[in-house]
Amino acid sequence: MSAAPGLIDIRRFRKMSLIVGVVGLLCLAAGFFVSSDQFFRSYLWAFLFWLSIGLGCLPLLMLYHLVGGSWGFSIRRIIESGTRTLPLMALLFIPVLLGVGHLYAWTNPEFITESGALQEKRLYLNTPFWVARAVLYFAIWIFYAHRLNTLSIRQDRTGDLSISRRFERLSAPGLIVYAFTLTFAVFDWAMSLEPEWFSTIYGMSWMVSQALLALSFAVIVTGVMLKRASRDLGNLLLAFVMLWAYLSFSQFLIIWSGNLPEEIPWYLSRLRNGWQWVAAVLLVFHFLMPFFLLLSRFLKQRVRSLVAIAALIFIMRIVDVFWIVTPAFYGQRFSVHWLDVFALVGLGGVWMAAYVTALGSAPLFPLHDPNIAPHKTI
Repeated sequence: MSAAPGLIDIRRFRKMSLIVGVVGLLCLAAGFFVSSDQFFRSYLWAFLFWLSIGLGCLPLLMLYHLVGGSWGFSIRRIIESGTRTLPLMALLFIPVLLGVGHLYAWTNPEFITESGALQEKRLYLNTPFWVARAVLYFAIWIFYAHRLNTLSIRQDRTGDLSISRRFERLSAPGLIVYAFTLTFAVFDWAMSLEPEWFSTIYGMSWMVSQALLALSFAVIVTGVMLKRASRDLGNLLLAFVMLWAYLSFSQFLIIWSGNLPEEIPWYLSRLRNGWQWVAAVLLVFHFLMPFFLLLSRFLKQRVRSLVAIAALIFIMRIVDVFWIVTPAFYGQRFSVHWLDVFALVGLGGVWMAAYVTALGSAPLFPLHDPNIAPHKTI
C-alpha cells in the first residue's frame, strides 16, 4: 500500500470525524441548558467507553513487548496510536470533574448521613481525594504511553534492537501498575455511582472488557486499512470473549447466590423494567454469536468475516458500558436519552480525529521490530 493514498484517506477521515465530533459536542452542550443532570450522565458513560479503547491499548502493547510473537506485529502501530489519545481523554475528563456533584450521591452530605456504609467510606469517597486520584491515574497512564511511544520512535530511527529490553523492563511493572490504577479508577468513576454496592471482581472485569474493546478496534483498523486477517488475532479475540463471559457470569453467580441486601440491588435494577432485554442482547451477541463464529478457522482467515465479528463485538461493548453505567441513574426503567446519542457521537468524533492523526504520523509497520528480524522465527 503506497503512502500517498493512505495519507489522503486519513486526512479526509480526520476532517469528517472532527466535523461530526464538533457538531455532536455542540448539540450535547445545548442539552446542558435543557437538563444539566442528564448532560453529565450522558457524558460520563460515553467518556468511559471512548477512554476504554485508548486505555485498553496500553496493556495490549505492554503484553506484546513482554511475550513477542507475530500476533502483535500487524497491530503494534495501531495500538500505539490508541495509547497516544490518552492526553486528549485527560482533557475531556474536565466536564466529569465539574459534574461530580451531579453524578455521585456520596457528594451529598444528607445522603451520607442516612447511610452507615457511606459514613465508613467517607475518608475515601470525598471530592478532593477523588479529584487527586483521577489526576494521578491519568499522569501514570500518560507516562507509560509516552515512554513506550518515544522508545518506539527511537527504535524506528536508530534500528537499535536492544531497545526491546527497555520495552520489557518498562512493560513488566507497567502491567501491574495498570491493573491497580484501572481498578481504583473504575471504582471511583463507575462503581461509586451506587456507593453502597461493591464487587471485588469489578476491576478485573473492566480490564478484560477494555482489552477486548481495544483488540476488536485494532482488528477492524487492520482489516480496513491493511486488508489483512490474522488467525492469531481471531484466536485472541475468542480468548477475551470467553474471559469476559466467565468474569461476568462469575460476578452474577456469586452476588445472586449470596443474595445480600447490599449487593443484589445492582443486578435487580439491570434485570427489570426493560433492562433485562439489554442483558439478553449482550448474552446472545456479545458472547454466544462471537464465540461460535470465532471457533471457525475459515472465518478467522477471511478479512471481511473477521472484521464483521470484531465490529459486532465493538458495538456490543457500547451496549455493555451503557448497561453497566446508565441504570445507576434511572434503573427503574429502560431509557435512552437523546443526549446519550450526541455524547457518544460527539466524543467519538473527536477521539477518532485524534486517533487517525496519531496513526498517520508514523509508518503503519514498525521498521525494526525484532519479531520480524531475519534471525527471529515467527
